Order: sequence, then C-alpha cells, then structure tokens
Amino acid sequence: MIVCVCRRISDREIARHARAGMSFDEIQFELGVATQCGCCENSARDVVAQCCASQPMAALRKEEVQAGCCSAQGASCHCSLASLPV
Repeated sequence: MIVCVCRRISDREIARHARAGMSFDEIQFELGVATQCGCCENSARDVVAQCCASQPMAALRKEEVQAGCCSAQGASCHCSLASLPV
C-alpha cells in the first residue's frame, strides 16, 4: 500500500530499507518519505517499528557496526550496512 502519497512510497519499500538496518531518519533521507506534507510520518514510523520488532537482530547488528566504525569519529556509519545479512 502507498504510505507516502506525495512521493509515492509504499510500505514494502520502507520495510525493505528498515530490514536492511536503516533507521527512520535514514529512510526519510534516502527515500524522501514524510518530507512534503508530513501526513504519512506516523504510518511510515509504524512500518519501521514493525520491522524492527520482527527482526531485532538487524537493529542489534546496526548498533554493533556503528559502535565499531565511523561513529568513533562522530560520524554516522553507513560503510558496511549494505553487506549485513538480514
């Protein structure tokens, strides 16, 4: 189903990014969800939360990557998220 009408972003697309370990803020930046009228923000956040609840290991892996990589330099780490098994 379409969650963001302004950007034509589906729940499946949001869920795919969330299962890859991306946070809502990262998904918002990547896809542009909830950046126009903002009416879809709660629904988009719900999709991300459902994915995190159903796949807690993806969230833990992301924390491990961020703790041991670029975040030590004060930057948000994205260097190895794409290679994480989900």
